[in-house]
This record gives sequence, structure tokens and C-alpha cells, in this order.
Amino acid sequence: MNTGAKAASGDILWFLHADCKVPEACLEKIERALRNPATVGGFFRIRIPRPDLVYRLTDGLAHYAGLLLRMRFGDHGFFCRRNAFEKIGGYPDVPLMEDAEFFRKLRRLGRVVVIPARLLVSPRRYEAVGPLRLTLTYGFIAMLYAARVPLPILAAIYRHTCIGPAQGV
Repeated sequence: MNTGAKAASGDILWFLHADCKVPEACLEKIERALRNPATVGGFFRIRIPRPDLVYRLTDGLAHYAGLLLRMRFGDHGFFCRRNAFEKIGGYPDVPLMEDAEFFRKLRRLGRVVVIPARLLVSPRRYEAVGPLRLTLTYGFIAMLYAARVPLPILAAIYRHTCIGPAQGV
């Protein structure tokens, strides 16, 4: 992320997972959100493009747990002003939760807005690990992170639960 930000030439940075699909008129939505000088950045809501109930619950959990725990993750398509990115030192070099750490610092710096339009995120990892297992694990890790459990412990839980030799995702 930091390498991409360094190579970028604009005043607005947008961080996306390569396998997501962006909503219509998303660039205009970002520009509109940043017209307010107090706004330092923002993110989109997400949707996993599968009809099963577990995916709808995951979409809702990602949003409402994010509100409750005051955190978001990289699949939400963070955007921010370049000067805000530089002021907080970019993404930290940590074993896991670098996106949540980045988001936390961005929120401390100024106003962060949600754009209600949905980024479509790839279901690949959910299908490889199992949607219920992955959703519950992500929620568990997020709660432990909010409780300030050390990041190497969270990384070990993630590796053990979400990444197996067969997954390779």
C-alpha cells in the first residue's frame, strides 16, 4: 500500500483489493465526500455477491460490527487525502490488522465518512475456508483486536484458522 501511495501522483489516494468491483460513479462519490475540508478520508460499504443468507449476514456484520468497534478493514476500499496519509505515516508494517491500524489513525486525524454504495468483494476466501467459519473468525479477531490483544497472537489465530495449506488464498 505504501509503495503504491508513493508512486501515485494525485492528492487523493484510494486503496482497493485487486479482485473487487467498484460501484458506478465511485470517483465522483469520493470527490464529493472530500469537498468538506474536515473530511480526511472514507470508505465504502461492502457486499459479497452471493445469494446465500450467510453472505447477507456477513455484509451486515461487517457494517454494524464496524460501527460498534469503530474499525474497518481494507476490503472497504479506503480513500484519503494524500496529506492525511503522510501525516499518519501510511500503513504500518505489522503482521496483521495493518488496515485496521491505518483506519484507527485516520479517524484520529479527522472526519472519516462512509459512502453507502457497495464495493463487491470477492467470495473466493469465503468459499475456500467456509463462509460461516471465516465470518466468525473475522469477528473474533476483530473483537480481540479491539481488546488490544497483541498483533502476533491475532496473526497466529488468522494463519491457523483462515489459511491452510490447501487454501493458498
